[in-house]
Amino acid sequence: MNRWQDHYSRKAKKEQFPARSVFKLEEIQKKYNIIEKGDAVLDLGCAPGSWLLYAAGLTGNAGQVIGIDQVPVTISVPAHVKLYTGDIFLMDDNFFKSLRSGFNAVISDMAPSTTGNKFVDNVRSFDLCCKALSIAQMTLIAGGSFVCKIFQGEDFKTFVELVRSAFNVHRIFKPKSSRKASKEIFVIGLRKK
Repeated sequence: MNRWQDHYSRKAKKEQFPARSVFKLEEIQKKYNIIEKGDAVLDLGCAPGSWLLYAAGLTGNAGQVIGIDQVPVTISVPAHVKLYTGDIFLMDDNFFKSLRSGFNAVISDMAPSTTGNKFVDNVRSFDLCCKALSIAQMTLIAGGSFVCKIFQGEDFKTFVELVRSAFNVHRIFKPKSSRKASKEIFVIGLRKK
């Protein structure tokens, strides 16, 4: 038996989501109502596609979900979902501005390839989060929302401050569906300034 199999993994498979991570976004959505029908959502680090599918269900066909990841997404997605494969560090501002005029929400479940060295992994996570925040600041409409996973490390408080300064409300949230041993936590920005 796979030691990573748990209640959430089985539930994700049963509900036809590619990964258990969908339940983290579901918990965030239930608590903070990040995504509404008709919204435009940018999903950073979207593979294997659970957040994409969940967001697409929330926005409905009147909305739009755009996903970006270094790894190609192989699942079939609804017509109102667009996928791009690439490294966000190599995509310039013009690319992000060309996606559409503005997003209601930018969501990021990105994580670095881990090395096992906590310091290195935390720094890489912080760098990804700062890039996600800069993309959010560039692409979100005023009043838009931001959800970002970060590893808790030395730069965690710095990142929380960056989010706090860009949004009217910020929250720190650890979903029940996160694995107990995981150092991940979500920083949420509501109502972009």
